Amino acid sequence: MSAAQSQTTLESLQCHLTWDLDLKRPKLLRLRDKMEDFSTEEGNRWLGHIYNLWGFIQYKLGLNEEAKSLFQKAAETLNKLRKADEGPWLVVNYGNLAWLHHHLGDQAESQAYLSKVDALMKKYPSPSQGEFHPEIYAEKAWTLMFFREDMKLVVEYFEKAARMQPDMVEWNTSYVIWLKNAQNSRDTKQDPDLLEKMRRAKEQDPENLYLAVLYLEQRADEGENIKDEVRELARNLRSLCCSYSGMWALLNLYKNHISVDEAIDLAEKVLREHPDVRYLKKCVALCYRRRIIYLSRSCPEQSTVDRAIALHEELLSLYPHSSLRREIDLAFLYAKSHHSKAKAEQIFQKLLKNEPAEPADKQMLYNQYAHYLYFDQKDSHRSIQYHMKAAAIPEKSFIRKNSIRILEETKNRSKMCREIEKFLRNLPEPRQ
Repeated sequence: MSAAQSQTTLESLQCHLTWDLDLKRPKLLRLRDKMEDFSTEEGNRWLGHIYNLWGFIQYKLGLNEEAKSLFQKAAETLNKLRKADEGPWLVVNYGNLAWLHHHLGDQAESQAYLSKVDALMKKYPSPSQGEFHPEIYAEKAWTLMFFREDMKLVVEYFEKAARMQPDMVEWNTSYVIWLKNAQNSRDTKQDPDLLEKMRRAKEQDPENLYLAVLYLEQRADEGENIKDEVRELARNLRSLCCSYSGMWALLNLYKNHISVDEAIDLAEKVLREHPDVRYLKKCVALCYRRRIIYLSRSCPEQSTVDRAIALHEELLSLYPHSSLRREIDLAFLYAKSHHSKAKAEQIFQKLLKNEPAEPADKQMLYNQYAHYLYFDQKDSHRSIQYHMKAAAIPEKSFIRKNSIRILEETKNRSKMCREIEKFLRNLPEPRQ
């Protein structure tokens, strides 16, 4: 096969390297942290996909040997989970390996994996003519959900996979979970049968904590009192430790339907049982953040602020690639402290002096500093200036919308009225 023919075949593969994913380095580093946390979950039925995505991340970060090791681990794990030596679940994995060896200059090995892909697709054709194999739809949906590219597409792919191969319980569970998540974010039309779909999925997958939590949330949205059932879910501390998504969803349920204080108590209890699990420390820290920054109408107790600060400082070393968000949170926490308020401004000034390279990160920093200036420093003039700086970055995001909304609400009661109006008129359209 010629080099040109080989390239055409590589580009036609269905794998992580052809799916047009967001490849910004900060995003990849944060996702790598998430993969490391997910990989600790016991009995995780997506573990093969985790290793595949993790390998792709390492490859894009230039860590080729680590990538190869993870791709090989993905193949072994997928075969073990499917209880077979080969199958269509390896198509994406072999595609990744074909690309990896191509970039390493080993064209013979790349061609060997291309031949394996071709053999698998002939031996295990899609059950629906004109569509991909359900294994491909499922893995592509699972991957896209981490990049938040298109939630409608995630729902569509999971639904197709589950419809084509209904014996794969986790695919139907994921379809229902992301249908619920998409409706929460208003990315899809409301499905009148959502509660019934969730009930049936829960019957098929009774041990899935994340699904159980979202099912209770949907019932609460429809007017039911779920408090006792929420507390009952929290009794099994072992299951909480072993479910990254389920633990965080349960804490959110506590915060929204019971109280943030009980959420903190639960998170602290689970962390005491498993003190070395880093994502549990993150869960506890974020509960304190909400309690102190977003819900405190009066000054919180200093001991509570001190605990939150200590946890956030630890997160800076545990998750160094998410440090911007954590440092901003830390600044807000210091602003609520009785004896360390000056540290808040010091942190913000350090971050502003060393501005992040990514437009989205810069946008977040300006927006959050604007909120700090308004709520903690009572400086509305400079707050407006930083909301304008955030809005001026043409990066489509919730944060940009937030700054624009605040400017629109503020313009008629501000001394900067004409300046704000002119700024908003000339605002560029966001990049898609």
